[in-house]
Parts: sequence; structure tokens; C-alpha cells
Amino acid sequence: MADPSASDLLESLNLLDENERIEAKRGSELGKSILETICAFANEPGLGGGWIVLGLVREELALFPSYEVEGLDQPDKLSSDIASQCSATFNIPLRVDITAEVIDGKAVLVVFVPEAAPQQKPVFFKAKGLPAGAFRRIGSTDQRCTEDDMAVFYQGRQQETFDAVSVPDSALDDLAIEAILDYRKSRAEANPDAEELRWSDEELLLALGAIRRDSDKQLKPTVAGLILFGKPQALRRCFPMTRVDYIRVPGRDWIPDPDRRFDTIDLRDSIFRLLRRAQAAVLDDLPKSFGLDEGELQRQDKPVIPQRVIREALVNALMHRSYRANSPVQIIRYANRLEIRNPGFSLKSPEHLGEPGSQPRNPKIAAVLHETRFAETKGSGIRVMRDIMEQAGLAPPLFESDRNGDQFVARFFFHHFLGEDDIAWLARFREVHLSPEEARALIVVREAGAIDNSTYRNLNKVDTLAASQALRRLREAGLLTQKGRGSATYYVPGERLGLEAAPHGA
Repeated sequence: MADPSASDLLESLNLLDENERIEAKRGSELGKSILETICAFANEPGLGGGWIVLGLVREELALFPSYEVEGLDQPDKLSSDIASQCSATFNIPLRVDITAEVIDGKAVLVVFVPEAAPQQKPVFFKAKGLPAGAFRRIGSTDQRCTEDDMAVFYQGRQQETFDAVSVPDSALDDLAIEAILDYRKSRAEANPDAEELRWSDEELLLALGAIRRDSDKQLKPTVAGLILFGKPQALRRCFPMTRVDYIRVPGRDWIPDPDRRFDTIDLRDSIFRLLRRAQAAVLDDLPKSFGLDEGELQRQDKPVIPQRVIREALVNALMHRSYRANSPVQIIRYANRLEIRNPGFSLKSPEHLGEPGSQPRNPKIAAVLHETRFAETKGSGIRVMRDIMEQAGLAPPLFESDRNGDQFVARFFFHHFLGEDDIAWLARFREVHLSPEEARALIVVREAGAIDNSTYRNLNKVDTLAASQALRRLREAGLLTQKGRGSATYYVPGERLGLEAAPHGA
């Protein structure tokens, strides 16, 4: 969007259900909210900045809520106040572009906030300090930063990450020789000529960031070292809740009921063994499909979710989880889906999940998993999972990053997409003249209980505007009901769809 006018920005706001680069505010006076948005636009990596339109209000009582021009009484004063506060409030002076325009005879201001240079980030309120005084732009919301967000800003600055910190209550004999040999074997399979294979164990562990010298010059395991190579006893002592729980739940919903006990397997081990054990637990329990490949005499039983998807999902969870959080990764097997819940929201904005580029929370651990080829090329894991599920004819995986709950959830449905049952069900809505893309969206709503703009885009490979228009058409046809607003907008089954709405994120 090159130098848009206020009218262009207003049109975009009313066309889209969510917009990470445009914010509308009443702006009767300069308040904290405007400055927080300025801070968020300046900080968000790769966003390229954003626009704030002042003098607009959202008409919530209309049939379809939209933004309207209210106008500003003192645009010149507000413009001066913004420029002054941007120079004095933050840790560095911010230079924003402010233009005054008139729409329908009413004054509005358009404020463009350029993205700060990487070496200037994080931008933060001087009075609050870090991390609480910094904000990120997540969807159409301004989110207060956490310690994990700081890692995003400091990438490339040789800033120490949590997985590089030594663990006080640990010693070198907490590392398992078998786990180190496991790494050497996996590394040799990936690259037989890798130089580090000729190093001693101590040299290797130092190079990987698995051990480091403390203030007394004694070698101690780091967080990464214990996660990668730690003995189960050491992991239990130093990270008592850092395990993987495989939970089997009867039915489709998590319902606490003392009369319905869940089957649970607790797994704790160094990361290579943990990945293999978790994958085995999932594969042993998943429903199987079977077929006879061309030229084969025996049928082949295959898990309903492709094995490569399961592997990539588990690697993604253990590589990107927050090891600061004292809680396990949960793999929950419902009757119709598999869910993987790991502590730690996505450091990459949900708007850009699946796009190239990675923002690892644990770079030491991530580097080892990549060089042993446990993980896909950096930043491609989610795209790989989506592609393989589509090739298998399965419903697309759904990914949810919850900053407030500090959790990331991946959902994989056992449902084969647009089979005979789906076609028969969709025939009920023949008079709506559904497009193939809209039909796929309704199947996702039936299985998942909700859909949002991001899911529609990834499902049908369309842009934000096309997704918004299609979802609005389904809403106007009574098939969907809209909930939330901005980036929190999502759609649940409408009355005409004849389904019970599931709570978003359930």
C-alpha cells in the first residue's frame, strides 16, 4: 500500500475483518492507546510500519459494523502533541509522518509509523522499561512484550538466549553418553564429512552450546545441553514439568469428569529419544487406513495422519516450546483429531505462520535439530504440514497462537476432505450456490467448530480481501455467525448450518 489516502485506508478498514497494518482511533485527544500503537508498529519485525487514522469511530449497532468519520476538533494541536510525544516518550526519538485530510467535510489525521531499524529495537516507553514498556503488533492488536519477545528483537546481536544459560544444579555427569552417541550417529547420517564428528565430546558439547564455563571456570550443562543430552533423572530434577504427556480422551471434547478417566502416558528423555518415543506413542494409537499400492501383494496399513506430519509437529513443539514455562507438552488424542499443545506462544506473528523465515525461541536446540535433519528447512515446518495434509486429502491443520495463555496449539483432523458424506451434507445448501472454496470452509467449520480469515486464506490459497468477502457472504447467507472483531474476528456455525457452535480455541 503506497502512500494511501485517508479514504483508501477507511475503505480497507471496512472491507477487511482484520488488518495488522491499519488502526482506526477516535483520537479526540492524545492518549496512551495511540502511543502504544505507534510503539507496536515501530517494533513489529518485517511489518514495514503501519498507519493510524484518527477521527474515525466504529459503528457497533449497525447490521454489519463499520467505521465512520467523526472528525477532529483540533487536528493541528493533536498533530503537534503526537510529534512531541514521539520525540520524548520512547527510549529513542521516533519520527512519524502526519498528514491532515478532509473526508465528508470532517478533519482526520493519517499517521504513518515507519518500522524502526533492527539495531534500534526494541522501542519502549522510557518510564516503564523492558519488557513491559515495549509493544508488538500482533494482528490488529497491540500486545505488551514478554521476555520471549525480547529474543525476537535481539536476534542477530549475539544476545544470550535462555537455552544458552548454564543450569546451576547440574554437572557434566548429568549428560548421557548414549544421547551424545545418538547425536553423532544422526549427524553422520545427515553429513558424513561433518568436521565436528572428529572432535572430542567436550569440544563437541562446547561448540553446540551444550556446556559452558561458569563464574568459577567449571564446565556446566546449559539448558540446551540438558534438553538435548540430559539423563531422565537430571531432567526430572532440573526441569520437573518439562516432559511430554500423551493423553487419550474419549469423545470430541475435554470434559472434566471423575467417571471418565483419561489414559495418559508421561514421557521424559533427551530430545532425540523423546521425539522417537512420542512419535511411537502417537502412531501406535492412531486409527489406521489401508490400501494396496500398485505392484504390491500385501496391503499397507498407514496412520490416518501421515507419519511425516506427526514427526514435524512433534519437532516443532519441542524445538519452539518455552523451556522457561514449568509445564509439559500435551499430545491429546480425541475421537476426531489430534492436538499438540506446547507452552510458549509463536514468536512469529500468526499472520505469517508458514511463510519463509524462522524466529527460534531456542536457537541452540533448533540448530542441532536442523543439522541432524530432524527438522525441516528453517521456517518451513508449518508449510510442510499443510502441504502433506492436503496431498493426503485430509482437512487442513489448524494452528493457534495464544499470547495470553502463553501456548501454541496444532490441530490435525482425521477427516478426509470432501468425501461422499461431505458432498451429501453440502447439498443441503444448494440454493446458496457455494463455490468450492466456500464449501471447504464449511467443512472446516463443521469439524473444528469455527474458522477465521487466516484459516480460510491458508485453506484456499487466497488473499485477505478474498477471504473476508467469502466469509461475509457465508455470514449473510446465515451459514456463519461472526464473533469478535479485528484480528480476533472468527466465525462459528450459523443457525442455518444446523450445528452447535464450539467455543473459539476450544
